[in-house]
Amino acid sequence: LTAAVHALPTWLVTAYEAEHDMDNLRLADIGGSSCEAKYVLRQLYVEGQAFILSEDGWPTAIPKGLQLELHASGAEGAEAVEDTIVMGNFGYFQVHGNPGLYQVTLKHGLSNDTFVPVSMHDVEVSSYITPAYQLRVKLRPGRSHEDLFEQESPKKLDAPADRRDDSGSSFSRLMGSITSVFSGSGAQPDQGIELEVASSKDTAGLPTIHIFSVASGHLYEKLLGIMILSVRNTTKCPLHFWFIDNFLSPKFKLFIPQLARRYDFDFDFVTYKWPSWLNPQSEKQRLIWAYKVLFLDVLFPLDVPKVIFIDADQVVRADVRELWDMDLQGRVYGFVPMGDTNPDTEGFRFWKQGYWKSHLGSLQYHISALYVVDLVEFRRTSIGDQLRATYNQLSRDPNSLSNLEQDLINFAQHQVPILSLPAEWLWCETWCSQETKVRAKTIDLCQNPLTKEPKIVMASRIISEWQTYHDEVQRVQDGLEGSLPTDRLSQPGVVKAEL
Repeated sequence: LTAAVHALPTWLVTAYEAEHDMDNLRLADIGGSSCEAKYVLRQLYVEGQAFILSEDGWPTAIPKGLQLELHASGAEGAEAVEDTIVMGNFGYFQVHGNPGLYQVTLKHGLSNDTFVPVSMHDVEVSSYITPAYQLRVKLRPGRSHEDLFEQESPKKLDAPADRRDDSGSSFSRLMGSITSVFSGSGAQPDQGIELEVASSKDTAGLPTIHIFSVASGHLYEKLLGIMILSVRNTTKCPLHFWFIDNFLSPKFKLFIPQLARRYDFDFDFVTYKWPSWLNPQSEKQRLIWAYKVLFLDVLFPLDVPKVIFIDADQVVRADVRELWDMDLQGRVYGFVPMGDTNPDTEGFRFWKQGYWKSHLGSLQYHISALYVVDLVEFRRTSIGDQLRATYNQLSRDPNSLSNLEQDLINFAQHQVPILSLPAEWLWCETWCSQETKVRAKTIDLCQNPLTKEPKIVMASRIISEWQTYHDEVQRVQDGLEGSLPTDRLSQPGVVKAEL
């Protein structure tokens, strides 16, 4: 069984304490007729809609791509609380706004140079439901909407704007006096590794690499911790991990600051509330898949220039800077093609037959377990709008998008081309031959339809360094047992639910 909370559309409600895995509730584990979980209203959201007004004051178009900032009202000169972008889909945007007064402004740069606000009033968040914010802008004299999509000179921005929880990267920076010794690049030999803790090394001049992942349930959260360690152990650059807040357990949110402190990386929890006009998903797994691609343009602060997605059930054996620096050849993203070298699973390669063979033609079908996205170009070319529109069209058919995000990006290839990443960047036993494993830069634990082997069993069998990573994650998790403050559950906003 999976527990779910049905909250108002503009509420972010997450588990605050839960002893059991709320994504995998089994009576045998609970040991009784009920279990308890406590939830907290973490954040309120304000939705808005933007239009371009004509000279006579009538709305004539949507200012898609317009970048906005949210400031605390009266805090002149203060940094923005949040930034976001206006979607081409209905001119929609959203910002988080806990009780208080806020000002919405146009972001300095192309947005402020191209448009001028016509109606700009304070956002007042004084109740649990805030009316939609209506934003109206006009073009500046001599400017056109197309000016918004000019290519700005590239910037190397390593310090993301605030859209973080208090336990995020500020914690890991303050407590980052202890770190690991990491070395090596390229594919790693198939042998065990040893993790060491030592003083922080100098990373001056190296780019911060942003890595995005999503997990739900205690098993995948443990796998996520192992993936993080494998990236940290093979990559020299500073790392900043981004996690979808909605799906993580309270235990993981206590665990990740400890891991960040020990292994010297930054992290933040982010989310984007599912818009009411986007066809909903009722099954949690499909909702998680959707979050992997549908909100890439609005999920991260606007000064994050690029992101690498790595699935939780992967072990990385190479320096991911190779992916970070890779030339995408005019594409906005790159994915690895599905493996085609294991003859045992040929009958399961659905993309080589029927509809997919006809639709793809000469194009390859790609796996969504690892990809790199140029967020600057992704936003500039409004690819997020195209993917959401395509999703809304296809998801009307319940038999469509079986592998939601993977099918979506492959279906859209004719409009949004994919750069095929080198095959060694994702090896999985199901689709790839044993002969190619020696070149693998990541190993993915994708399920084998022939054996249905559990992931932990598979990992122990095919990844020699697995036990070292697993034991270290377990050690950090064991150190957290019994460390919850006793008064944690009496704080305001915490709601107890008995299941």
